[in-house]
Amino acid sequence: MAVLERKFTCFEVNIKDHIAHIQMSRPNELNTMNKAFWQELPRLVKALDDEALARVIVISSTGKHFSAGMDLGVFMGGDAVPLTGDPGRMAENLRRVVMQLQASLSALEEIRIPVLVAIHGGCIGGALDLVCAADCRYATEDAFFTIKETELGMTADVGTLQRFPALAPPGLVRELAYTGRKFSAQEAKEMGLINAVFPDHESLIEGVLEVAKLIARNSPLAVAGCKEMINYSRDHSVEDSLQYMATWQAGMFRPNDMIKSFAAKQQKTEAKFDDIWPQKPLFEK
Repeated sequence: MAVLERKFTCFEVNIKDHIAHIQMSRPNELNTMNKAFWQELPRLVKALDDEALARVIVISSTGKHFSAGMDLGVFMGGDAVPLTGDPGRMAENLRRVVMQLQASLSALEEIRIPVLVAIHGGCIGGALDLVCAADCRYATEDAFFTIKETELGMTADVGTLQRFPALAPPGLVRELAYTGRKFSAQEAKEMGLINAVFPDHESLIEGVLEVAKLIARNSPLAVAGCKEMINYSRDHSVEDSLQYMATWQAGMFRPNDMIKSFAAKQQKTEAKFDDIWPQKPLFEK
């Protein structure tokens, strides 16, 4: 479990019963997304996937808010992204920086493991980019959301405007983007962004971990296939998606896990499935 031996400045991780619970751990800074955050998050989730340490990931937070969004230190300070100098070189560099930030959150989609997010308090700006990249979202009654970038004079650039319209009515997403207004957990649930709302943080974590347990009981190969197909279908036509499904099934389906499932039902026990294999890098670093 090499990932557990690493030190993270923005996260704490606990793995139990095939569930990796990642907690943002900078409550005094409102869990703002500083430079270390953008570096550590993709490394952490990819390591959990590559080393096959979990079947589900739950991301939650600590303190008053889930996250207050982008830490301005990413663009200010000694090692910050340069915003002055030759216009062409500055623009080319900024484009690459934005793409790196985007890739940090896209890692949540790219891994084989489902990612569930438990949100409390404020989910602001870049934090909304993060939760839109997750598989499922849950929140407390006091949670609120905002596409804060618009109010600050910029266009959100790390995924909200690309993913949110696939999760909620596009006209409503446009309103929220154009105005930058806050919207509540209940409104988020009504529009389809949030799966369920819980009365408080304790019941939120308990409820999300229960969902994670249900997922972890299933064949991890079947669940990985579900995630692959749903993500592919979102971005392709029904016809293309059906063809990809058939090709996937022809290559990946084996009866082993189904036989285990049927046997467990007959014996009234819980099926025990093998984990998906770790993904070792082709070239060791």
